[in-house]
Amino acid sequence: RHVLHPAADREAQAAFKKTFPALVAGHGQLRPQVPLEIWFLDESRVGQTGRVCRRWFTKGVRPRGRRDLRHESVHLFGAVCPVRDTGVALVLPVADTAAMPLMLDELANTVTPGAHALVILDRAGWHTSRSLRVPANLTLVFLPPYSPELNAIERVWLYLKERFLSLRLHNDYTAIVAATSKAWKRLCKQTGRLASLTAYPWIMRVKP
Repeated sequence: RHVLHPAADREAQAAFKKTFPALVAGHGQLRPQVPLEIWFLDESRVGQTGRVCRRWFTKGVRPRGRRDLRHESVHLFGAVCPVRDTGVALVLPVADTAAMPLMLDELANTVTPGAHALVILDRAGWHTSRSLRVPANLTLVFLPPYSPELNAIERVWLYLKERFLSLRLHNDYTAIVAATSKAWKRLCKQTGRLASLTAYPWIMRVKP
């Protein structure tokens, strides 16, 4: 659950959801013979300095948990398509303008052959760089500022960390990469899980 950012514009967020079907329809008119897919893209840091989370335990007793204080980390770039119940991800050392094209290329190769993808994402600097090369079968669509609650993949990050990555100790960078990759693969093997996490009603009402 997100706490609304002080600079968030509720009216802009509501307008984005309300006009989203028209936005998708407009792109469909530009490519009348090409199927459209809707993807949500973002990045999340995974590292030794992990997070605490809720766990089942004896009522009235506060459980102990492991917490690492070291700072090695990776960035998990990911994209999900609620309608297809599928996703794609890369584990990279940094999130910057050099890493972003790698993720876009990976996504471009995952989109259904012959289809075009609308990629919904925030306005991070490496997403909006003028030098960013975007594959021909992708179109980037930017969310209103300070609106992580509109990016469906945010719930995927929470699920991954709650279920697979919290209360863990990772010896080094290689161990973090291995744990992050394993967590993503375990998630993707759960049929229907990505769809259940990301199929927001305002998304699923759209007919690409």
